[in-house]
Amino acid sequence: MIGVAGAPVSFGVFDLGATAGGRLPGPDEVCAVLNKHGYTGIDLGPVGFLGRDGELRSRLKQHGLSLAGGWIDLPFTDDDAFAAAVPSLTAALDVFEEASDGVQGHPPLPTLADSGSDRRRANPGGGPDVALDDGGWATLARNVAAAARLVRDRGFEPTFHHHACTHVETPDEIERFLDLTDVGLTLDTGHLILGGGDPVESLGLWGERINHVHIKDARADVLRAVVRDKGDMRDVWAGKAFVPLGDGDLDVEGFMDGLVRTGYDGWLVLEQDSIPQPDDDPDLADKHHAINRNVLRKWIP
Repeated sequence: MIGVAGAPVSFGVFDLGATAGGRLPGPDEVCAVLNKHGYTGIDLGPVGFLGRDGELRSRLKQHGLSLAGGWIDLPFTDDDAFAAAVPSLTAALDVFEEASDGVQGHPPLPTLADSGSDRRRANPGGGPDVALDDGGWATLARNVAAAARLVRDRGFEPTFHHHACTHVETPDEIERFLDLTDVGLTLDTGHLILGGGDPVESLGLWGERINHVHIKDARADVLRAVVRDKGDMRDVWAGKAFVPLGDGDLDVEGFMDGLVRTGYDGWLVLEQDSIPQPDDDPDLADKHHAINRNVLRKWIP
């Protein structure tokens, strides 16, 4: 059975935070909104946001939520930088263990991602001139394998998130990644659209490797404008490229029908990445989470 989770990033809780004057909610407010609208899981968000150890487990239990996953980006294309970043992976896995103690159901998946580079961040959408060469791919694959071993040694199964402004962004890069590794794929519908892919088609291409899903709707016109103007991911978020399900260019019906047909059995994490603005309706995140969960009830009551 598919579990539906939410994520702190949909409330603006991530590394970029809010625009000056924008309001960020605390962990109990985020969890309460998700519980209110029938979500059963939550993404970790920034390490420590949901608490640690007993506080973390108590908060999840209080709101009827399980940990679904958690973002861990690492500099996979630089051996020295990767070695220096391994302690951050270890620290995140400590939190996964704390959150999972005694929890039944779908286990959380540590969600690995590449950190990208200045060149990739300056060129959302990718392209041949910013792609890795064979040596770069070999380095990335070797370090992903090392990270996957660390994750599996702690009793979890890793997943890998293709992401805008990183070295695994376009459909060709995702194909190359899958050829070179044994790690499952987090399919993110919004980032795939930005990278030039088709989320519905991707289910037929990569369905057997997909072990985690981030569903978000996206306005292709905003994404194309950012790519054209050489913007960055903050421009994507600030431009409100990610919108409630049904308000963008994702074929929600086709994607969800296809996902169910694959027999997918795992977490579906609803993400609507946002940067809160000072003049936002204070109930905007609550309203959007209600809309998004209601759209998904056709497939996941």
